[in-house]
Amino acid sequence: MNQALWISKTGLSAQDTRLATISNNLANAATVGYKRDSVVFEDLLYQIRRQPGAQSSQNTQLPSGLQVGTGVRVIGTQKEFSDGSVQITEKPLDLAIVGRGFFEILMPDGTSAYSRNGQFQINADGEIVNARGLLLQPSITVPDDAQTVSISSDGIVEAQIAGQAAAQTLGNITVTNFINPTGLQSIGSNLFIETAASGTPQQGEPGIDGLGRLEQGALENSNVDVVEELVSMITTQRTYEMNSKVISTADQMLQYISQNL
Repeated sequence: MNQALWISKTGLSAQDTRLATISNNLANAATVGYKRDSVVFEDLLYQIRRQPGAQSSQNTQLPSGLQVGTGVRVIGTQKEFSDGSVQITEKPLDLAIVGRGFFEILMPDGTSAYSRNGQFQINADGEIVNARGLLLQPSITVPDDAQTVSISSDGIVEAQIAGQAAAQTLGNITVTNFINPTGLQSIGSNLFIETAASGTPQQGEPGIDGLGRLEQGALENSNVDVVEELVSMITTQRTYEMNSKVISTADQMLQYISQNL
């Protein structure tokens, strides 16, 4: 009976983690470029009381044996990098990646981070930065007298300068991809960093070699499906209640034994 209590305890813990993940998804349903998390479960060790295939007599074997599980645990969470819907904003420095890839962002310590959030702005030096003031890489500086900025689908950045007939090329925005983007480490602020699981960054021109193209004046919405998350929340709640019921039932059986034996 004590075993049932501990098994149900693992179920409660696992469903609590799942609910926290769902809560985080719903909280970021309006976060630009956010990618939803899903929880990965695995069953725990089994107590082998009768080995499958063991001899039950001289000429017969056990067809299945007796194996009793010890519960469940969360083995990991997995980012789902499906594309979110594209929202038109008509702001010249808003960029959406349509397809695979990330923007490269320069961190204060000189390392690189990667993001799907294309809400860019210009700092006091005319450099293109994200909302936290971190530089977009490769670095692009917009002149003070630029009247308009245009960004092509393949990343070419041009500015129309006052008094000049032809547009001035300011640089190229590249897109970075990974063999296994699920292996990237989330560090908050819509940023990811490279890990051994993600593979090395592969930088290239947008729209080439499987990389996504750029869409100026648009942003990628979160890929969270609110209805799906609500259904998952209900399922999690019911599973949690069933594990709680098992604990209550086991407690009642133990109480009966202690009072009647």
